[in-house]
Amino acid sequence: MFALPVALAQASRAAAVHPGAASVSEPQVAAARTMTLLDAGWRFLRNDVPDAAGVVFDDSAWNSVTLPHTFNGADGDDGGSYYRGPAWYRRTLTLDRVPPGRRLWIQLDGAALVTDLWINGAHVGRHQGGFAAFRFDVTERLKPGRNAIAVRVDNSRSPTIAPLGGDFTVFGGLYRHVRLIEVPEVHIDLGDHGGPGVYLTTKALNRSAAALDARLLVRNDGAGAVRVPVTIKISDAQGTSVATATMQATIAGRQSRDITLPLRISRPHLWAGRVDPYLYTATAEISGDTVSVPLGLRTIGIDPDRGLLLNGRPYSLHGVNLFHPGRPGRGLAVTDAEIDADVEQVAELGATGMRLVHFQHPQQVYDEADRRGLLVWTEIPLNGISDPSPEFAANTAEQMRELIRQNYNHPSVMLWGLGNEIYATTPDVPLILQSMQEVAHAEDPSRPTAYAHCCQADDHEKAKVSDVIGFNRYFGWYPGQDDTMGAWAARFHAQYPMRSFAVSEYGAGASIRHQQSPPPAKNVPESGWHPEQAQTEYHVENWRALEARPYIFGTFVWVAFDLASDGRHEGDRPGINDKGLVTYDRSTRKDAYYWYQANWSSVPMIHLTDRRLDRRSEAATMVRAFTNAADATLSVNGRLVGRAKAKDHEVRWPEVPLAMGDNLLTVTAGAARDTMQLTRVAASAAGASEIPELDAAKTTDAPATKPPGQ
Repeated sequence: MFALPVALAQASRAAAVHPGAASVSEPQVAAARTMTLLDAGWRFLRNDVPDAAGVVFDDSAWNSVTLPHTFNGADGDDGGSYYRGPAWYRRTLTLDRVPPGRRLWIQLDGAALVTDLWINGAHVGRHQGGFAAFRFDVTERLKPGRNAIAVRVDNSRSPTIAPLGGDFTVFGGLYRHVRLIEVPEVHIDLGDHGGPGVYLTTKALNRSAAALDARLLVRNDGAGAVRVPVTIKISDAQGTSVATATMQATIAGRQSRDITLPLRISRPHLWAGRVDPYLYTATAEISGDTVSVPLGLRTIGIDPDRGLLLNGRPYSLHGVNLFHPGRPGRGLAVTDAEIDADVEQVAELGATGMRLVHFQHPQQVYDEADRRGLLVWTEIPLNGISDPSPEFAANTAEQMRELIRQNYNHPSVMLWGLGNEIYATTPDVPLILQSMQEVAHAEDPSRPTAYAHCCQADDHEKAKVSDVIGFNRYFGWYPGQDDTMGAWAARFHAQYPMRSFAVSEYGAGASIRHQQSPPPAKNVPESGWHPEQAQTEYHVENWRALEARPYIFGTFVWVAFDLASDGRHEGDRPGINDKGLVTYDRSTRKDAYYWYQANWSSVPMIHLTDRRLDRRSEAATMVRAFTNAADATLSVNGRLVGRAKAKDHEVRWPEVPLAMGDNLLTVTAGAARDTMQLTRVAASAAGASEIPELDAAKTTDAPATKPPGQ
C-alpha cells in the first residue's frame, strides 16, 4: 500500500543575517501588494522581426490583439501543418511614477514555448516551457512615463524543451493573462519558480486537531537588514480566524529567508471530496505584503486492494481526462468563464476526479477543483518523446518544480504525473523518469507520483519508477488491443497484487454526424467513420468492467471534450481528436456523457439515446434511455407506451410504434424528464443523406447519416 504520510516536517532553511549588516531597521508597514492585468493594448505580428524589441520600433501596421491570444487560432485544428515559429507582441505601459521602496514584477500566466521579455529595449529574461506561470523583476527597467514592452514567443519544437511529442496542438502565443505585480521592498518572495511563496504542510491530522507547518519565503530587496513581524493566519470558510502564528524575523539586505511557523487547528473540518469540499484560507503577511492560499485538510492513501482512501475511507475515484479548455478558432486562448464552464460540465457529469493532461493547466482549473471537491492528477509535458541530453532533463526538472510549487497548496491535487506514453524503450527513458521522481519527492514527499504507461509490457522498466502506475488502455478501439478491460485488469492484479494501478485513459472516437445502429462489429479508427453509437457501447461495456473492480484506484475517460490535434486525420474532419464526451465547441453532450451521468450523479436524470439517428424507417423501433432512477415512463405523441424498470442504469422499450412523419417521444423518471423527435420515413429515404460539410465552429446536432459505401 502507498499511503501519504500525515506527519511530514519540512526543515526550515533559514538564512542568517548578512555579517556585513551594520544595523537593523524596523520599517513601517508598507502599502499592500497590487496586481494589474495587462491584457489589453497589444500589437502582434506572427513573424520574426529584427529590432522589434527596440523602443522606437514602429508597430503601427501590426494587428491589435487582447490577451489571452494564440497565433494558431486559425491553423491549430484544421488538419494541416500549423505554424510553429516566432511571433512578437508589443505594448506601451505608462506609469505616473515608479514608487520608491517598491518592487515591480511582470507575471505571464502561460506562454508557449520560449518567451523573451524586453523593457525599453533591454532584455530582462527568458523562460523555457509553455504551460507554467513565470515572473520577471522589472523594477530597474521601468521608468516614469511611457515604457515599451516587447515579448518574443516561439513555439518551435526544441530538442531541449518538453513536450517533444504528444497528440495535441502546441498553441503558441501569450495564451493566458499577463499581470503587473507591485510589492513592498520587504515582501513574500516572487522569485520562487512562479509559486506563491507560502506553503502549508499537514504534520498530523485527527478529529480533535490538525498540526501544520507554514513555510514562508520572504525577501528583503532593500540595502540594509530589517526586523519585521511575519504572520500566518488560518480562517475558516466563514472568515473566522481559527489559528495564528507570528514571529519577529531579521532579514539581511538583498537577501531571501525561509521561515517555518507551526500552527494548530482544533476540531478540524475535513476536505472530503465531492461530499464536502471544505476549504480554509491561509493568509501570510510581512511588512504589509499579504498572500492567501487555499487549505484543505485531508489524507489520501492508495491501497492495492481497496483502491483510493480519502480520509481513511474507500472513495470511488472516477472521472475524465481534461485537456486544456480550448475552443474552435481560439485554441487555448480562452476566457476565465469558459474555464469555469468546462469544470462545471465535469462536475455535472458526476465525476469525482480529473486527470489534467498533458501539461500544467491554468490556476483557475485547480481552484475550481478545490471548490468542487474534484481530485486531480496533474502532470508535466514529458509526453511521447524524450531526449537523452542533460539540457532536456534540466528543462523537464524545472517544469516539474514549477508544477509542484504553483500547485502545492491545492487539496484537490493528489498525484504528480511524471509523464505520459514515452514510446522509446531505450535505457535513457527510465533514467529521466527516475530523475523526475527524485525531483517530485524532494519538492513534495507528501504526495505520490504516477506515470501513464502505454504501448509496452505492463511490467516494463518505465512502469516501475513511479509510486503508482496508470495504464492507457483502449481495448476494442485501437488495433492490437484485442483484450477486454476486465480480463486484463484481473490478470494484472493477480500477477502484481502489491502494485496499485489506475486506468489513466480509455475511450473511443465519436462524431455526432456519424450515426449507425447497430454500430460496426469492429471499430476502425483510421476509417474516418466514428459513429456515436460505437462510442456509447464501448463506454457501457468498459465502465461495467471497471466498476466491478474496486482495487483499480482510479479510472479516467479519454477525454472530457473533443480537442485540437492538428496531425490527426480521423473522424468527421481532420485536426480533431473526437474521443470527447462533449463536442469541441461544448454545444453537444454525446450519449456516452449521459451514460456516465446516470452511473455517477445523484441528481435525478434521464436521457433518451440515439436522438441524432432521427430518421427511422421501421414501423416500430427500440427506445433506450440512461437514468439513475429505478424506472421510467415513455409516451409517444402524448400516448402512454408504458413504464419500464431500469436495469444497470438503462431503460428499454423494445417495440415502440411510430406514426409516419414526426413523432415526439417523452420520457419521465421522477422529477427528471427528456424528449426527442423521431421522423418515420420510407425505407428508401432513411439515413441516406450525405455527411454534410462540417463547420469547426458549429458542431450542432446533425441529421442521421450512414457510413460511406453502405
